[in-house]
Amino acid sequence: MGHNRISGTSRHTERDSVVALQERPSAKVLIIGGGINGVGTFRDLALQGVDVALVERGDYCQGASGASSHMIHGGIRYLENGEFRLVQESVVERNRLLRIAPHYVKPLQTTIPIFSTFSGILSAPMRFLTHKQGKPKERGAFLIKVGLSMYDFFSRDGGSVPRHQFRGRTRALAELPKLHSGVKYAATYFDASVHNPERLTLDVLQDGEKAGLGGGLPGGSARASNYVSLVSMGADGVLLRDELTGKEFEFQADVIVNTTGAWVDLTNQAMGAVSKFMGGTKGSHIVLDHPELLAACNGREIFFEHTDGRIVLIYPMGDRVLVGTTDVDADMSEDAVCTEEEIDYFFDLVGHVFPTIKVERDQIVYSFAGVRPLPRHDETQPGFVSRDYRIERSVRTGDGAVATPGGKAAVVLSLVGGKWTTFRALAEHMTNDVLRELGMERKVSTAKLAIGGGAGFPATEQGEQEWIKKHMGPGLDADRVAGLLTRYGTRADAVIAYLNAGHDQPLRSTRELSVRELEFMAEHEQIGHLVDVLIRRTSLAFRGLVTGELLNEIAAALAEPLGWDAAAREAEIRHAQEVLQRFHKVDVHSLVA
Repeated sequence: MGHNRISGTSRHTERDSVVALQERPSAKVLIIGGGINGVGTFRDLALQGVDVALVERGDYCQGASGASSHMIHGGIRYLENGEFRLVQESVVERNRLLRIAPHYVKPLQTTIPIFSTFSGILSAPMRFLTHKQGKPKERGAFLIKVGLSMYDFFSRDGGSVPRHQFRGRTRALAELPKLHSGVKYAATYFDASVHNPERLTLDVLQDGEKAGLGGGLPGGSARASNYVSLVSMGADGVLLRDELTGKEFEFQADVIVNTTGAWVDLTNQAMGAVSKFMGGTKGSHIVLDHPELLAACNGREIFFEHTDGRIVLIYPMGDRVLVGTTDVDADMSEDAVCTEEEIDYFFDLVGHVFPTIKVERDQIVYSFAGVRPLPRHDETQPGFVSRDYRIERSVRTGDGAVATPGGKAAVVLSLVGGKWTTFRALAEHMTNDVLRELGMERKVSTAKLAIGGGAGFPATEQGEQEWIKKHMGPGLDADRVAGLLTRYGTRADAVIAYLNAGHDQPLRSTRELSVRELEFMAEHEQIGHLVDVLIRRTSLAFRGLVTGELLNEIAAALAEPLGWDAAAREAEIRHAQEVLQRFHKVDVHSLVA
């Protein structure tokens, strides 16, 4: 996301995460890229007792992982691509994440409005065979019924979600009265949502770090740092750069795992090896403050086919509505941002399903875009490029590229593709490949292992209320405790203990944060920039709740723990404003004196 270093600032504290890498500049495995797939692999390797390090050039979950549609889904539309293995794996992993990450992954009722009975039956096999879209033909009720029946079949093992239901026009309009009156059927099924993908990524990372403690190695056997980039590769290993200070240092590893998503080829190029694996597509979303549209969704995601054949969604999230997504070939030399044309497209698709509901630009509180890490696809239409993944192996020897301790060649494993839903299974696959390279055996399966604050998370609404009641106290009313449980899962236990251990003070500009909670984040969650708190440690930016006063208060609270002087504080506020405006079309007026 552009340049992360801010000129003219001073920090009087070096980051512990970077010091841990510099003081012992080697590991068996170095992972480049801190999106969900890199972080998932980090956790899995750490659990196997492997000495592993991870670096991410921005913040964790900052790239494609942080620009997702916030869904954990089986990928019903992949059926017509013939990707049955991926659909089955996705459904199994969706059901699994509902069990092992219940604090962030929740069941999501989804409705498909259908406007014809038999349309698409002739064109679907051609799409299936050629993966070229041609003139879009709407998918009719018969085709969707077949797809959902297959979906249910894949869900039968260990599924905790109900089977799909079909409604005729009368019932469909009774349940969703604002739907287009031309609707013939509505098909309703369940997938899952993830409202906090960034925090789930952080939980997975912290599980890995925790697994690496106690092994006797300085800094632990699982070390990770954000804001550290790979510069180049030479005979002595890779050259890394701390993006916050500009300091560079060398690091050695036997196996390098490249999980930099759409940037995989550019990362390989930095290591002196040309690859042409990737052909990413850009997906954009907008977030609306629109009570009428929220009410029209009736608590469901509306998932449908727009007039161009693209599958799109309207998705209620709390008191906001997420609308997405586009699928266009990405220019990697440009910032991924939501364009005015894409916004027009989103307004058009809302009108396609809810024709009486008007949407205005001033109802957009946030927008975001990311580049999907798809394989190179040449003539294939973006919407039909495989969402499956593969791992490319190369060996780097001393011709300007590699040699690790003892003069051995380094193995580079590049991840091509991958999606949010299947991150655990993908990490398992990548970890197995790494273990094979190291001549090691798997010790632990992650299939049933609770993630972070999902361990012991209350299974019912009543259980959540009891948890909240039990943790209330001075300065912690029911709303504040509920917010902490939502943000951290059962890890909120440790946060609450931290809040109670000293004098705390709520922020004036939001009831959702306090000074000590920000100090906790600074100490335990690797905050590099003020903007990390707004976008990835909380959902304040996503919901359009950032004000100039909030920027000032957060900068003041973080200044001491992060070693920011007055100039650094002002620079961080300006940087946050710039990121929000440039990448998310959010203007926050400055209060900096």
